[in-house]
This record gives sequence, structure tokens and C-alpha cells, in this order.
Amino acid sequence: MKDLAIKLGIKIKERRKILKISQDKLALLTDIDRSYVGRIERGEVNVTLEKVYQIAEILECNAKDLLP
Repeated sequence: MKDLAIKLGIKIKERRKILKISQDKLALLTDIDRSYVGRIERGEVNVTLEKVYQIAEILECNAKDLLP
């Protein structure tokens, strides 16, 4: 399962960087703590499906595009 969290985090980080959105801005827009966004991107936490959808909305993509 850890592998899946890491792959999800990598996809989120890549998409965020393409859109030139900082971790701080993503955290603010999704109402997630900035340190938690960093932990998501590093694959240190198992994020809820609801959070994946919130992140995908801000990153202007479908949630399925972020899933490994």
C-alpha cells in the first residue's frame, strides 16, 4: 500500500508543478494543512478519496488521473 501512496503523491506533485501552484496555495484552496500536503506528496499518509477529489478539482484534472 505504501507504494500506492508514493505514486499518488508523485502524480499530485507533478500536476501541481505543471500548474505552478505552490504547496501553500494548494493547501489553502483545499483546506488541508500545508504540512499534510507535503506528507501526501511524499507518500507518507493514506489520503481519503474525498481529499483526492478536492485536490483533483484544484489541479484541474480528474481524480482518476492522479491515481496510480
